[in-house]
Amino acid sequence: MTLDEISKTAIDPALKLLPAAMDKPQARVMLLAIGQQESRFEHREQIGGPARGFWQFESGGGVKGVMNHPLTSVMAKAICADCGVPFERALIHQTLAKNDELAAAFARLLLWTDPKGLPGKDDPQGSWDLYARVWRPGKPHRETWDAFYKAAVKYVYEEA
Repeated sequence: MTLDEISKTAIDPALKLLPAAMDKPQARVMLLAIGQQESRFEHREQIGGPARGFWQFESGGGVKGVMNHPLTSVMAKAICADCGVPFERALIHQTLAKNDELAAAFARLLLWTDPKGLPGKDDPQGSWDLYARVWRPGKPHRETWDAFYKAAVKYVYEEA
């Protein structure tokens, strides 16, 4: 999927389910950069692993974190209801591979849990730090991040 396609089919609808304060350009940049980093927007199921959705959530990691965090649990429950998904970790995890809107909403909620907030658009290192802090990738690939981040910034601030 292109950045435009994923924005229109997943990120835009997901952000409409969330409070307006969560729809910030820098949040969109992070969602696009992380999705590229995690799945290239090609793989809804991790190759050889348990993660699901374009943002590659694991059941006991991101899904559990969003469901249980005091800042996101109520919103996550409402989003699941809107998407027709029971608020059960295993079902949410399975559905992330099939429902890009739910996956994008959970990704935004996971970013919301970070107390440091979103970095500025000209801060690829700060954005990497946020990604590493919140996603806690098992095998981080820092060398690919800057190009994905730059493409996301260009799309959000110049093309969209």
